Formats: sequence, C-alpha cells, structure tokens
Amino acid sequence: MRIIPLSEGAFTIDQSKEFIPFKVGEDDLSERSHGSLLVEIQPFLVITDNDYLLLDTGLGFEDQNGTMQIHQLLEKNGISPDQITKVLMSHLHKDHSGGILMPDKKTPSFRKAKYYINRNEYEIAINGHSSSYRPDDIQALKGIEFLEGNGSISSSIEYIFTGAHSPYHQAFKIKENNQVIFFGGDVAPQLQQMRTKFRAKYDYEPVAAMELRQNWWQEGEKEHWTFLFYHDIKYPSYQFKGQ
Repeated sequence: MRIIPLSEGAFTIDQSKEFIPFKVGEDDLSERSHGSLLVEIQPFLVITDNDYLLLDTGLGFEDQNGTMQIHQLLEKNGISPDQITKVLMSHLHKDHSGGILMPDKKTPSFRKAKYYINRNEYEIAINGHSSSYRPDDIQALKGIEFLEGNGSISSSIEYIFTGAHSPYHQAFKIKENNQVIFFGGDVAPQLQQMRTKFRAKYDYEPVAAMELRQNWWQEGEKEHWTFLFYHDIKYPSYQFKGQ
C-alpha cells in the first residue's frame, strides 16, 4: 500500500474553534490567544490494490480561482480527485469534513467516491447544536454509506466505533499484503499522545480516549502497524518495524 500525507499546513485553534494559519519557524505560539493549540491539518490518501482511499477531507480551503486545496495536493502527487473511490470519515468536525463539498456547497468534492460516515455522528452533526460542525454542508452531501458500530467495508477495510473524542467517532484499519495501516482520527491525532498517558480536555470522554490510545499502541507494536496522525506537526506517520 502507498500512503500520501496531504498536509494543508499548521494552524492554531482556541475556544473560538477557528483555525488560524501558523507559520512554523516564523510565528510565535505565545502571541496567540491563551490556550491555543498548535495542530497540523493532514488528510491522507492510501492507495491499495483495489481503492484510492481518502481519510478525512481537511478544512475545505480554496484558492482565488476556486480550486480546492485538497484537490491541488492530490494533483501534485499525480492523482485526480475523480480517482478517489472511497472517503472514510473518522468524524464530522469541520477541520475533518470541511472538504466534503465543492465551493458551490452542492457538489461532492469527490464525485465518483462513496463517503463512509457513522450514522449517529451524521445525525448529531446536522442538528446544528455545536459550532464544531457545518450542518448545512453535511446535510447537502450525497453518496453516503452509513456505518454503525464495528464492521467491514471490504475484505481489507475495517471500521471501529470509538466514541471518546466525539460521541460517535470511528477509526479505520486497512490491511493488505501483511501490512496494517491504522487511522485513529482525533482519538489518535499525534505521536506523542500515543506514547504517554495523555488526557485531552477537548475530548468527549478524555479517559476513554487515553485508554484507547494505550491499547492501540500496544496492539500496533505487536502487529507492526503503521499509524497515521492527522494533527501531528512533525510526524505524519509512525511504523512499527517487523522483527
């Protein structure tokens, strides 16, 4: 399998839940509002024998010509947006789902792909009770395959209900040719959080998220997983080497 990180850049986020661009090496985090977190925004493309899988869709930014940033990132890697066959959504917070629609807010940004979303996460997102979601965008999306609990999309793609970060967050495990890629979304967003007993106040269930990270890290070490980190500034991925 081939993994392509699609980095949209570094950002700070505070209680306003707005993502402000941050130039690493130039900007000073201490000058941002109190409590600001520094994060990367980084969807992933995973190419398997049968699929072009997009893991989450980024912020949905576009340039002055109306070209989506995530489309530009794909094309820089020689991939057309129309080659994407499946979009696997860990959850629907706006930094993960901002790129589900084209700038017209009507057309799916990956028109030939099917979007895989947890059914209950979708229902929470469209009720408009949280500023973490963009309910109008989500409700306008077509081509959804709803998921519930744990299960398999295909012989190589497994989805795992996690909760913990959002009430109906899910993770994905992709297996092919003795290789395992694990995407834990915002339950496993950064390498350092996997290596320590880290509790995040922004998680829906901080203790549950911490315990999941510890369990996944131990399992991944035994089975030599490759972890993908959506919000890590330095490390987009980490691979446990086989013996």
